[in-house]
Amino acid sequence: MKISNTNIGLKSRPFIIAEMSGNHNQSIEKALKIIEVAASCGADAIKLQTYTADTLTINHRGGLFDIEDTTSLWKGRNLYELYEEAHTPWEWHQALFKCAADHGIICFSTPFDDTAVDLLEELGAPAHKIASFENNHHPLLKKIAKTGKPVIMSTGASTLANLDESVQVLRENGCKDLALLKCTSNYPANPENSNIRTIPHLRELFACEVGLSDHTFGSGVPCAAVSMGATLIEKHFCLSRAEGGVDSAFSLEPDELKLMVVETERAWQSLGEIQYGVQESEQKSLLFKRSIYVVEDIEEGEPFTEKNIRIIRPGDGMAPKYYERMLGSRANKFWRKGTPLIF
Repeated sequence: MKISNTNIGLKSRPFIIAEMSGNHNQSIEKALKIIEVAASCGADAIKLQTYTADTLTINHRGGLFDIEDTTSLWKGRNLYELYEEAHTPWEWHQALFKCAADHGIICFSTPFDDTAVDLLEELGAPAHKIASFENNHHPLLKKIAKTGKPVIMSTGASTLANLDESVQVLRENGCKDLALLKCTSNYPANPENSNIRTIPHLRELFACEVGLSDHTFGSGVPCAAVSMGATLIEKHFCLSRAEGGVDSAFSLEPDELKLMVVETERAWQSLGEIQYGVQESEQKSLLFKRSIYVVEDIEEGEPFTEKNIRIIRPGDGMAPKYYERMLGSRANKFWRKGTPLIF
């Protein structure tokens, strides 16, 4: 898979997506700064969300239009008001895309309706993201697939049957480059609910790139995901959690994003291949393995004993497996203390 000439796959370091979401707090200056800082932290892409409150819901109170879940970060909020606060104004998009290009970072977005797809296409978005809560919106999936752009789709709050249907809709409507992101739709999520062993299973089932959209704290889960074959990592990003914002509580700050970029790449580098035997890089270390050494002067004809030979470092003498065989046999010459025992 390739986005803006950037390769995504098992042979490339993890593709890191910094999710801005609503962390700009309705300040375009802050939004531009988030892009600049994400680029300086080593992220490959900045991701926006393209919607308005009216494209997501209606301005209505009561029932599920009000968030009553006591465990939710947004308890007591009305959906319409929440999306009004969190949305990224459409008139900002061109400036945000330009800022990303100026700082050498890929910019794309999650469109939430047809008009959002049209806007992003006009801006030349190199890919489209499908959010977990939209992955059953088949008309939207068809619209996105028909752009011919790479598609990244989150899998949260979905059954396997749901995912299979959605993948079929995308592929039947022109999507050739697809990545699925293992996602747990809790905000924040707990590591024990991440179930990243699903990642290789998703890859096998759908024959596509697989990554992680992560809402846990820190970078432990992303690093573990890379070890399971994740090739993309998406994390929410903010300049400072202390400044607040609808998603700031589970967003990385700059130092944390930098660390995640470094550590996920280290996790990827460590995967290598199935390997046994002595690597070239280990050759010099062979000298620090143990071997049989003469530890007291031994006259010719004198027996080798536990007092005059020992298994010690360095490793240029006989292998330790010969030690017991040597005990009791007699020296064929004078052996000086500190000499490796070699026959």
